[in-house]
Amino acid sequence: MSLFKARDWWSATLGENEEFDQGCLSVADVDNSGSGQDKIIVGSYSGFLRIFSPHPSKAGEGVQAEDLLLEVQLRDPVLQVEVGKFVSGTELLHLAVLQPKKLSVYSVSGTLGNVEHGNQYQIKLMYEHNLQRTACNMTHGPFGGVKGRDLICIQSMDGMLMFFEQESYAFGRYLPGFLLPGPLRYSPKTDSFVTVSSCRQVESYKYQVLAVATEADTKKEKEQQKIGSGKKLLADWILNIGEQALDISIVSFNHTVFSIFVLGERNFFCLKGNGQIRFMKKLEYSPSCFLPYCSVSEGTINSLVGNHNNMLLVYQDVTLRWAAQLPHIPVAVKVANFQDMKGIIVTLSDSGHLQCSYFGTDPSLFQAPKVESRDINYEELDKEMKELQRIIKEATKTQDILPKIEKEDDLILLANVSPTLDAVSQAVDSAVESEAVPSVTVKFCIRTRLHVQKTVLSIVVPPFLALTQDQFIFYSVEPGMSKSVSVSVFLKGNCPPEDLEGNAVVSYSTPTELNPEGVPRVAQCKFRLPLRLVCLPIQPSKAANHKLTIDTNKPPVNLVNLFPDFIEHGDDDQVNVLGFQLLAGQKVTLLASKTSQRYRIQSEKFEDLWLITKELITQFEDYFLKQGIKDFTCSFSGPVPLQDYFELIDQHFELRMNTEKYENLLSERAVQFRAIQKLLLTRFKDKTPAPLQNLDTLLDGTYRQVTGIADATEELQNNLFRAFIRLKAATHLIIVLIGLWQKLSKDQVSILESTFLPLQQDGQELGWEESVDAALSHLLRTCLSKSSKEQALNLTSQLSIPKDTSKLKKHITLLCDRLAKGGRLSLSADSGSQQSVLIQGFSMTSQVSLDNE
Repeated sequence: MSLFKARDWWSATLGENEEFDQGCLSVADVDNSGSGQDKIIVGSYSGFLRIFSPHPSKAGEGVQAEDLLLEVQLRDPVLQVEVGKFVSGTELLHLAVLQPKKLSVYSVSGTLGNVEHGNQYQIKLMYEHNLQRTACNMTHGPFGGVKGRDLICIQSMDGMLMFFEQESYAFGRYLPGFLLPGPLRYSPKTDSFVTVSSCRQVESYKYQVLAVATEADTKKEKEQQKIGSGKKLLADWILNIGEQALDISIVSFNHTVFSIFVLGERNFFCLKGNGQIRFMKKLEYSPSCFLPYCSVSEGTINSLVGNHNNMLLVYQDVTLRWAAQLPHIPVAVKVANFQDMKGIIVTLSDSGHLQCSYFGTDPSLFQAPKVESRDINYEELDKEMKELQRIIKEATKTQDILPKIEKEDDLILLANVSPTLDAVSQAVDSAVESEAVPSVTVKFCIRTRLHVQKTVLSIVVPPFLALTQDQFIFYSVEPGMSKSVSVSVFLKGNCPPEDLEGNAVVSYSTPTELNPEGVPRVAQCKFRLPLRLVCLPIQPSKAANHKLTIDTNKPPVNLVNLFPDFIEHGDDDQVNVLGFQLLAGQKVTLLASKTSQRYRIQSEKFEDLWLITKELITQFEDYFLKQGIKDFTCSFSGPVPLQDYFELIDQHFELRMNTEKYENLLSERAVQFRAIQKLLLTRFKDKTPAPLQNLDTLLDGTYRQVTGIADATEELQNNLFRAFIRLKAATHLIIVLIGLWQKLSKDQVSILESTFLPLQQDGQELGWEESVDAALSHLLRTCLSKSSKEQALNLTSQLSIPKDTSKLKKHITLLCDRLAKGGRLSLSADSGSQQSVLIQGFSMTSQVSLDNE
């Protein structure tokens, strides 16, 4: 009903997408007009400062142009605005504006206008204090009982109270046991400061105790703010309220005793000056702001309390006297006087809805319209009913066959890698030739908001890494429940892994009414294992066959910050060289230049550079992201070490050819072995025995050859697999170097990865060489082509193992050359368009002949 709505007298919407809080609103005669008419001062987190003087011609009218007296934009967010006697030598009111790193005091003045545009208002900066600590809130008052002026106390985010005697800084004092800042108010009657600590206690500190506890210091103002020295600070009194506080207000009206009001999260407290509770009120809602504003009858105090239900409630002590509906959630509330109207309620929402309202009983003139009477058409009703029944029947046919797609996932899978290695290694059956093989624990947590069944968790790690258990089965998981399992990962094979990223997949079923077996679903997550799992710190080496240099655009970073696990405690603070010993590989050395922004990685094997290079780039990105730096980039000046890469390709291809040769030989010996078996079986079945003619000796020799060739083939296959993993590591390194060299985007790097790493497993029927060569040929004939003749060439539809690697190496070299000359990777529809290449200032189209063998 309209009886319980706050009547809108004047309202305004401030800015767009701005944020406000309880300290952003203040009302006072800030321009010292002497008319007794208050002005509304509003500051926002976007840095805007506005001053309003509402003059509605009729109740409920919106903001007019002349209502906004002043609007300025400051550089930093406005945390709090207060009005007081902040300038020495005068008792006029001035405006104090608190920002994260600055306190500014302004004078607001108006000039009478000579034209119809009205009066002009301006602000003048009287003085400002640059803060060395980030501010949270402030309070003001006649500290120490001074007359005719107000001092300011600012609470910083780290718990320091900074006192300012107007234009000068007085002293700073840390609050004992501080964790997070709370509301802060000054009590003039007791000359003390009241706050609520993180221990959920109301604490009071005398100003004289604060001043005496601070040692005299003759240092400069900035140094005084940086160092809060002094004796131990003791509270005057402490009261445990058991909850965090939203705001504190200290009032002393006529006919009432001095009171301290504390608004908690669920309770409303009124305290005496010595910290004893006068009364408390348990609230049945979540409050947002409050204001004790007057005393109507002797011994009682009226208070306004706003809540998150858009309600504004009036309490007389603990008794609810009125409740009114607001159009928004108030975060700040004040009472002001405008145009001979006393007691106008000013409220501000967090989104900038500013409203002046009053509690009235204006009746609502709305009347419900009469329903038009009409004759009922039963035929149309019957037709409509049949259509609705048909729609319902169609809808019930497919209802709940498939689960409804929710905005939130039905099941969430989380992986948490332990920051430290296991104290007792869980490695078993490891082929690594090392005294101790470390292991690390990974914890997986499954959370579900629905009933799921047939839940299977599968964990996969890169080759040559192993798990203590790679699969877990949960037959049923109830809603709201979580399942946690832990596994250990360790290095099992005698070869460095190609990557340190694992993958976990959980498959589950969500049953429905019409499908009790459940609909299969899948959730997955990835996790990154620490580098310490596969290598140990070692003394760096100066000599190496393979070296890479990575450039950055930021000053050199101490390697202690990038690789803290590889540096023992007690080492020098500045470390610019590190040694890594791969458990199944060679020694890798990382050197950081002291003067330039370069980092060198070197090793005896080219493929062993990959893990350290990737970890270095990843640590760089994490380090600068924590520093808030977003423009960090790495680069590689080239040339790309293709010859080292080609040696690994030749080794892998040679092992493929040898493996194929031995497999063919094994097939021949197996055929020979079966043929000898058939001859011997025929001789043994013959009724007239005949001499064996050394067939038994031949069978025995063939058997030994089959077993020997099978063992050699198995060893070759293991070597081929290790060579493939080493080749993939080197390929990852080449892709990263090309991306850094040509500053490729993520999409272009993804195209390179799809081109060079098309296979997860290598085989004789479909191998790495022919797959990569086909992908390279496609790129060279489409987005990297230089002539229409190249685009017209068709690729062969059948892939077979090549005779050698010369064509593959030629295509890799050609790819790098065309990227260096301006070519760009793309998979768009017009990627086959002809591209011109700039060479020494001339635009030309070059034609490159490609082998089509």
